[in-house]
Amino acid sequence: MASTDGLVPITRVFLASYYDKYPFPPLSDDVSRLSSDMASLIQLLTLQSPPSQGEASLIEEANQQPPHKIDENMWKNREQMEEILFLLQPSRWPVQLREDAELSSTLRHLKDNFDKALAAMISFQTKNSERVFSTVMTYMPQDFRGTLIRQQKERSERNKQAEVDALVSSGGTIRDTYALLWKQQMERRRQLAQLGSASGVYKTLVKYLVGVPQVLLDFVRQINDDDGPMEEQRQRYGPPLYTLTKMATAIRVFLTLLFQRYDTFKLNKEQMNLLSEAAIVYTSEFERFVAFISDVFANSPFFISADAAGILGSRENEEYKEIIVQAGRTYEVSLMVESENSYIGWDFSLMQGKISMDIGFSVEYISASGEKTLILPYRRYEADQGNFSTLMAGNYKLVWDNSYSTFFKKNLRYKVDCIPPVVEQKVEDEDGLES
Repeated sequence: MASTDGLVPITRVFLASYYDKYPFPPLSDDVSRLSSDMASLIQLLTLQSPPSQGEASLIEEANQQPPHKIDENMWKNREQMEEILFLLQPSRWPVQLREDAELSSTLRHLKDNFDKALAAMISFQTKNSERVFSTVMTYMPQDFRGTLIRQQKERSERNKQAEVDALVSSGGTIRDTYALLWKQQMERRRQLAQLGSASGVYKTLVKYLVGVPQVLLDFVRQINDDDGPMEEQRQRYGPPLYTLTKMATAIRVFLTLLFQRYDTFKLNKEQMNLLSEAAIVYTSEFERFVAFISDVFANSPFFISADAAGILGSRENEEYKEIIVQAGRTYEVSLMVESENSYIGWDFSLMQGKISMDIGFSVEYISASGEKTLILPYRRYEADQGNFSTLMAGNYKLVWDNSYSTFFKKNLRYKVDCIPPVVEQKVEDEDGLES
């Protein structure tokens, strides 16, 4: 477990200074020129034949401002590329187009470009997600708590993938699929916030998490706040990405309209070159943006020193308890466990004076009939942290034993808890919530 001593979560002010070192080289002037030309071609096609209801909705979407969030724009670009690749499948081409050798060749080359850009997009999202989770887990205690969170994530991801597979199998569209994928992304974000605020599925897990740094919980709780650190990222790198989002949507709209009107509208050489250039410029500029933002994210810290953040002071964990165990006495804590495979965890230490002291500690299970079973054998410690998974429901007793001492009382500082098996909760959508 990595140390977070003296660290605080990154702040928006800090990210502003950090991003000053990573200015994004402006998009090619060809992007705005070609986007304008594509808009003119779209208008020409709509004059050729009025748009259908579905086409009108697509045109309306293309005219709207892109989403504000960086990751939502990434998903939107990925969705548009999937839609474009769907259209670029030869089986989707109008019959007359298949007989046009020159345009067919052009479309095949464009498909290769979009395949490459989509692969770069997927790779970026996968690596970035893994990096964030891996970094968070670096600061988690490397014991049952980290295991529980990993198991929860794996179970959650399996459920999400099954949900996507079921949608696709039932005939869901690319649009439906990406609406679900974005909703799932927001569920991941909410789970991070729940972890940080000890709510939802993580409520009992975090309530008495022994040794989990508060700075980590603060980080995962606030990182995606609307006016938090990520807003600086949106201000710096959002505009070029928004431009690319609109360009991808325009290319998709053009292909959709063109294919529906190809029996009456044939592309001339200049228009064909325009389509080809627009696709090439979009995919190359998008890949450049992804490579750039990937480097920025990879080097961006999660935590900074309190001095760097202008914050003084330290945090105290108020969930520890303190008790004096008198000489010749014992102190016990009983935990009623309601289900097997729960975790019992503890963390304790003696507040030492001039003389180094220890105290006996053991854990036992007490059946309904009163029969005792030793779980953790008696041993003397100055401090200890541990856990185990219960095999049976019932009463478990943690015992600190100072009976062997004739003169010295022991100042004990401790935290214990019983964590039930983690069960993923059903999450409502944003109209019931989330994003």
